[in-house]
Amino acid sequence: MLINLLLIVVGIVMVLKGADVLTKGGADLARRMNVSELVVGLTIVAAGTSAPELFVSLVSALKGTPDLAVGNVVGSNIMNTLVIVGVTAMVSPIAIARQTVAKDMPFTVVASVLLMVLALDRFQSVSLWGNVVSRLDGLLLLLGFAAFMYYTFTVARQGEKRDEVAGQQQTTNVGLCLLLIVAGLALLVGGSELFVRNASALAATLGVSEGVIGLTIVAGGTSLPELATSIVAARKGQSALAIGNVIGSNVFNILLILGLTATVCPMQIGDITMVDMGMMVVSMVLLWFFSFTKLTVARWEGAVLTAVYLGYLAWLLYNI
Repeated sequence: MLINLLLIVVGIVMVLKGADVLTKGGADLARRMNVSELVVGLTIVAAGTSAPELFVSLVSALKGTPDLAVGNVVGSNIMNTLVIVGVTAMVSPIAIARQTVAKDMPFTVVASVLLMVLALDRFQSVSLWGNVVSRLDGLLLLLGFAAFMYYTFTVARQGEKRDEVAGQQQTTNVGLCLLLIVAGLALLVGGSELFVRNASALAATLGVSEGVIGLTIVAGGTSLPELATSIVAARKGQSALAIGNVIGSNVFNILLILGLTATVCPMQIGDITMVDMGMMVVSMVLLWFFSFTKLTVARWEGAVLTAVYLGYLAWLLYNI
């Protein structure tokens, strides 16, 4: 058991380092190819912060532990919305743009509801046991992701300022950029494999379901990049980056990661319940509601979000 815990930590470190190296290599390569910073932020950086969830979910599904894959995404989104925004707001109140409240947050709520509907093939109890996120469901999620990216790029083009940041010397050559990308992917794959194998073993040892492990330990490990990014951004006064990080990550997690994972390998749901799915939707609606108050998530609202997560965590532990 101690070895499992140690290897889980090693897996987390590998995944986090892999995401960091992949993002740096991809961003440097994009600049080398004269791609705008806007495009880099919307694609490579966003994909980099969601890379841990992507690789953990894919490896989980392929290894026959789909509850870890679904639990990872559902748990990560709950943690992103309640813990990351909550803790970040307590560090520094988060100012939110009117467009984010009017358009971006509703899109995230819709994506959360869509996943809950697609996962609900039949409803006999609060449990979703036996329901399947099929290849068709995965393709629908990917179509939703394509629509989100189209919307994002359309809005970006409409509001994009034309003044480019020039004169920055790029010392990283293309070969090194590609090496960083390959190294990042290798760390992500290896770390994800290590993490999933030992999280599953730990779940079996403790008699805890893979769904609960996915909703807590795995989700917490893969949400660390978003937590660090948001807190640093808030302390630097970049609240738009902090909230954008959470919203973008939630959309990527549901539409791209589960969409891609289900398309590659349909996922049968085990211990994930309607309560978990409902909490994912409710957490986003709660954040959306708080954002209407002076377009700010205040410190006390951050404390409420964090308290809601602690209550949900207590419910999970009580029902083990």
